[in-house]
Amino acid sequence: MRLAKVSTCNLNQWAMDFDGNLARVVASIRQAKAAGAVYRVGPELELTGYGCEDHFLEDDTLQHAWEMLGEILGDESLTRDIVCDIGLPVEYGNVRYNCRAFVLNSRILMVRPKLYLANDGNYRETRWFAGWKHAGRVVDLKLPDVITRKTGQKTAPFGDAALSFNDTMLGSETCEELFTPNAAHIPLALNGVEIISNGSGSHHELRKLNTRLDLIRSATRKAGGIYLYANQQGCDGGRLYYDGCACIVVNGDVVAQGSQFSLKDVELVTAVVDLDAVASYRGAISSMREQASLEPRVPLVSVDFRLSAAMDGLDLYPSLPIQPRLHRPEEEIANGPACWLWDYLVRSGAGGYLLPLSGGADSSSTAAITGNMCQLVIKEIEAGNADVLAAARRVGHYPEDETPKDAKELAGRLFYTVYMGTENSSAATKKRAAKLAAEIGATHHAVVIDTVVSALTTLFQVMTGKRPRYKVDGGSVTENLALQNIQARLRMVLAFLLAQLLPWVYSRPGFLLVLGSANVDEGLRGYLTKYDCSSADVNPIGGISKQDLRRFLQWGAVHLGYPALAEVEAAPPTAELEPIRENYVQTDEADMGMTYEELSLYGRLRKIYRCGPVSMFQHLCHRWQGKLSPAEVAGKVKDFFRFYSINRHKMTTLTPSYHAENYSPEDNRFDLRQFLYNVRWPWQFRKIDELVARSAAASGGPATAQHTALPPSLLGELTNAERAGVDVDSAGGVPAAGAGPPQTVEAVHPSRAARSHPGVASNHSRN
Repeated sequence: MRLAKVSTCNLNQWAMDFDGNLARVVASIRQAKAAGAVYRVGPELELTGYGCEDHFLEDDTLQHAWEMLGEILGDESLTRDIVCDIGLPVEYGNVRYNCRAFVLNSRILMVRPKLYLANDGNYRETRWFAGWKHAGRVVDLKLPDVITRKTGQKTAPFGDAALSFNDTMLGSETCEELFTPNAAHIPLALNGVEIISNGSGSHHELRKLNTRLDLIRSATRKAGGIYLYANQQGCDGGRLYYDGCACIVVNGDVVAQGSQFSLKDVELVTAVVDLDAVASYRGAISSMREQASLEPRVPLVSVDFRLSAAMDGLDLYPSLPIQPRLHRPEEEIANGPACWLWDYLVRSGAGGYLLPLSGGADSSSTAAITGNMCQLVIKEIEAGNADVLAAARRVGHYPEDETPKDAKELAGRLFYTVYMGTENSSAATKKRAAKLAAEIGATHHAVVIDTVVSALTTLFQVMTGKRPRYKVDGGSVTENLALQNIQARLRMVLAFLLAQLLPWVYSRPGFLLVLGSANVDEGLRGYLTKYDCSSADVNPIGGISKQDLRRFLQWGAVHLGYPALAEVEAAPPTAELEPIRENYVQTDEADMGMTYEELSLYGRLRKIYRCGPVSMFQHLCHRWQGKLSPAEVAGKVKDFFRFYSINRHKMTTLTPSYHAENYSPEDNRFDLRQFLYNVRWPWQFRKIDELVARSAAASGGPATAQHTALPPSLLGELTNAERAGVDVDSAGGVPAAGAGPPQTVEAVHPSRAARSHPGVASNHSRN
């Protein structure tokens, strides 16, 4: 048997943190050597951090990467008798490439550039790098002076090749290449390469790990081989959380797997692999033999070194297959954003978080995630993680010899919540907020802000001679909307005031970061007030759907030890921005004119399936056949696109949010669409009407779409460009047309996010 011990890792790298990144890379190499590994794989662009973005256009960044590699090569003991596969950016011929450097015994064996770049969703690699277009070609890379001075080496092979050792062959692909149809691992396998590595920078999305593991297992099950997957883990400095899960797979079987969510800076995964098992597996597949005999040869770089160990006894055995570990979506929501929040807190220099806690589903979800962050920190401290303990002492301002007692005690130092009520608030939401804060251990405050709201409305009355009223008291829609929005914006102002001053009140240094809690569906619909409490520092649930959050609340009530979450999830859905009357209670879904379930479906069709109005209408006619007529479907589709386009400008100021869903409307990185629309969508809606008319002629149904129109009183809320395209309801009403029967959803308190009127962007003149 040719047995080799190999290692891969999760590293918590941080863009542009060259000292920290180097320390973590070195630590992972030392751990691999201590484990007896002869091959170590690290994440994509691990020296610089994956998320440097436009810093990759700076020569400094590339120079610092070479300097870091020089430090590694300069320590002769570090790479002695271990092949290290390290990710860094490299320039060749004045073109920048995303590369892997293979080093052994203080020498660069080969530099392999990435062939196929990620350039969709959150990724913009072609903005900074080029893919290597010369398949099977290897050139000489002139090494920078910082490497030559350290090692005496002047050039290294650069290009699309594999390494040929005395006992086996090794090749690699990088992140996106695993997902491509003509993946690099196929020609490598057909060329007899037995070990294939992948240094990756793959971010977390709900339910995504299944896909990643399926691809790796499928690749090695189909073509045989040993696959080592490394990944970044943690917050690299932006909206993404990289969820680790480094793994080793042999002929389709997982033999080692790292954690998906962890506060560890370095996590090593090691296995003993049987190279002969690969040869046997491949040799038994006749069709593979035939394809391999025809496959063009991959260039090889010869290395006088053995990866397999001498078999003098029975002290070394191949690692046995294990069952892959996959988290439920509720667990992913609990752990992913919690780890992201911890990284963000530790690296930002803040002393904790402040959350406007309403007692509703969204803000309560954010509170539970933050509470879980404290639980994860305590678990790591109890497991002996000295780095996490040091960070907790520093952020929580503990004495050097004091250790946090438990998660509640830690939350009391790091997490502040405030319930900001008005005359429209209920005793039930106030009670739920206080109960949840107590279960978490947060430092909680409750305040009534009616005097501040009244002061502004009085100031307005002094200026204009008029005092706005709610619609239930005879006011217009415009007055009603303004009174709701002013409550929300005042809460934002108070939240940031408290974030700055509460540490001072408690005689602690530093400042707090304000947490937002608007979910992805509300962002898509624009169902939040611009510059209200959705305008926070960071938002851990901004990429999570309402339906997933409700399931998380049910799960968290049991598994996180916060039973108040069950009460929150069961509460009636009221925003509490308007006075409650005997014949009127404000509800989220009636306000929006659509259900959260519908919103989630619209978002997936718009972003994931890339549907415009007409194709979305056609899809939904098929999906809802027998439930809704084509005219009713047309009304719903028109409502969504009208409201979406009117409120799209809010995405330009959306709080940076943890990215967890691939239909996020986030404007700055992920969803690159304009924010000024013709809200009539005249061409598209006309095509829908033509389809409805044809269907009506065939079936005898209504021939016009039924949708929501904006009343004349709301025209003043729109910009001139939009005003020309608004359908006016002459009756002045705004029916919730297109909405299905209301579902039980969150009781949202306005301290989290005030709601704008259906289809109308609050303060839409963008001032």
